[in-house]
Amino acid sequence: MKVLVTGAHGQLARSLQERARHHSGIEVGFLSRPSLDLLQPDSIRAAIVGAAPDVVINAAAYTAVDQAEDDAETAFRINATGAEAVAAAAASAGAAVIQVSTDYVFDGRGLRAYREDDPVNPLGVYGHSKLEGERAVRAANPRNFIVRTAWVYSSFGHNFVKSIINAAKTRDRLRVVADQFGNPTSASDLAEGLLRMLGAEDWGQTYHLAGTGSASWYEFAKEIMTHCAALGLTHVPVEPLTTDEWPTRAVRPARSTLSSEKFQADFGFTMPAWQASLRPVIEAIAALRAE
Repeated sequence: MKVLVTGAHGQLARSLQERARHHSGIEVGFLSRPSLDLLQPDSIRAAIVGAAPDVVINAAAYTAVDQAEDDAETAFRINATGAEAVAAAAASAGAAVIQVSTDYVFDGRGLRAYREDDPVNPLGVYGHSKLEGERAVRAANPRNFIVRTAWVYSSFGHNFVKSIINAAKTRDRLRVVADQFGNPTSASDLAEGLLRMLGAEDWGQTYHLAGTGSASWYEFAKEIMTHCAALGLTHVPVEPLTTDEWPTRAVRPARSTLSSEKFQADFGFTMPAWQASLRPVIEAIAALRAE
C-alpha cells in the first residue's frame, strides 16, 4: 500500500516515517512545499495525482492558534480550502484521504470526554478553520476518515513539551494554566493509530484518537518536570494559574478531552496512557541535544 503524507517536516509526518518502518507492506512518501503548498491549490492536484497513492494523510495544517485570530484568511486557506483540495486530488487519484483535525472544534463546556457525535462549537478561528476543513473533506472525497486529536507533542518541531523544557533552563519557576483540560498525545502513538487504519473499508467516518486520560496544562507541565528530574535534566517548580491570569489572543476550550473508545472498538488499538508515552519523548529530546 502506498501512503502519501502532506506536511513532510511536521512532527506527525516525521513520526509516521518512524512508525512505518514497523509495518511491512506500507510504502510512505512525503510532500511539502514547494512541490505541494496548501496555499497554492494548483500545486496540490498535480503533486498528489503524480504520486499515485492509495491513501493520503493530510498532516499539514496552520496550527498557530493565537496568530490565527489576526490571520484568519491564511488559516482558512490552509485548514479548509487547502484540505478540500487535498481530498479532491486524492479522489482524482482514486485514493482515500485521512484528514487530521482537532479537539478545538468543541467549545469545552461539556463535563465528560467528547465523543464523535457530540455537537461542535469552535470558539476561535483555528477551530472554525479546522471544522470547515472537516466538512470540505467529507464533501470532496467520500472515501475519507476525519481523525480528531489533541495536544500533540514529540521530539520533533515545536510543541508544549519542548517549550516547557526550554523555559526551565531560563527561569526559576514556571506558571502554567491549570483550568484547561485535554489529552496530551504522543505524535508517535498518533502515527501508530493512523497506520492501523490503512486497511479499512468502512470510510466516511469520524474518529477521535488522543492520549488516554485527561490533564490540565499545569499537570502536563508538572509531569514533564518530574521526568526531567529523574533523567538529570534541568527542572524547576511548576505553579498553577488560571486562564484569567494568563489571557491569550484566542479563547481556548476549558475541557476538550476526547474519548477514543470508538477507535478502539473499530481498530482494536488503544492509545497508551499519556503519562506512559511522555518519558520516551523526553529521553529522545535529551539524546538529540547531547549529540
